[in-house]
Amino acid sequence: MPRVTLDTLPDYARFLIGAAESAAGQFPVQRTVGLPGLESTAHLDRGVLADALAHAFIEAVDDRRDIRQCRIFIGHPGIGDLPEPASWGDAHFTEHGFARKLAEAGLRGHHFHDLDFWQVYDPDRQIGVQLMRSADAFPPWEPGAPLRAFLHWEYAARGMRLTHAGTLGLDGKGVLLAGAGGAGKSGTVVAGLLNGLDSVGDDYVLIDLDRGVRARPLFSTLKQDPKGFARLGLETRLGTGRSLNWQGKHVFHISEIAPRPARASLDILALMVPHVVGGKTSSIVPMSRRDAIIALAPSGIAQMPGERESGFRFFSELTRFLPCYRLSLGARPDEIAGTIGDFLARGA
Repeated sequence: MPRVTLDTLPDYARFLIGAAESAAGQFPVQRTVGLPGLESTAHLDRGVLADALAHAFIEAVDDRRDIRQCRIFIGHPGIGDLPEPASWGDAHFTEHGFARKLAEAGLRGHHFHDLDFWQVYDPDRQIGVQLMRSADAFPPWEPGAPLRAFLHWEYAARGMRLTHAGTLGLDGKGVLLAGAGGAGKSGTVVAGLLNGLDSVGDDYVLIDLDRGVRARPLFSTLKQDPKGFARLGLETRLGTGRSLNWQGKHVFHISEIAPRPARASLDILALMVPHVVGGKTSSIVPMSRRDAIIALAPSGIAQMPGERESGFRFFSELTRFLPCYRLSLGARPDEIAGTIGDFLARGA
């Protein structure tokens, strides 16, 4: 098996792109999805990832005439002449050094060394490759947000950002919900959807800072642990026969519980950081910009490989645009939704 070092990394990335292009006609499955300002076509094998790509996205309904296109090849040995993935040959591996070396060559990429799992992207040519040992040798989180890294690199090249946050909205106005896992972010999104509010996504949304703060939908996936699934009444609504994901959570989609089709965007009025208190009522109180950045930026940067410096600048700018609040969550989903809905109805 070949070994890649920091010095040979750009050449290896270009080699992978060339090998995938040469094998383009031999990928069994092709999936094309329309996203905000982008048409993304994935070439891959049959299996879990192909199934995920068929229903993981909220398709864009905006003007499709002025859009960019990207191609992503998700492959493994056995498709055309795709090689075995290389292993890392240097003594140490750092994500920042890896990303910086590729950026110097005009490329983007990520390497998950436990699986010899490679992702490389050329933003100028809008073509990327995900090379794995086999069709199912991917990290367990990959089916929940497939193509996430490639979409991150493509949109970052245009000044936008995939953000690890949820959204809730009313009449086109919305709030961004940020926080670490377990803070109550996903449960808040589900509570809002079940009680008449809109959402353009949970976990990852596309944020555009041109002319204010606008959130656009990408992924349709929602997740809840069994306790939250039962508390929110989803067992009755969606049934109990679904298998749990790698985190032990139920996976479902916005369209299954949303009161109406997802909007093309939400104009974001505020950033909220939820935390569970379990009292009778929820409350919204101002919080410092510093604390809001701490809640928003670390996971958004850690989960989006590369673009670290631009990520900190982006999130700093985002919190300058938005008032920031702490959202203390009560025990009742309808009351939580009502508190956020009243906030939005007042125009923040």
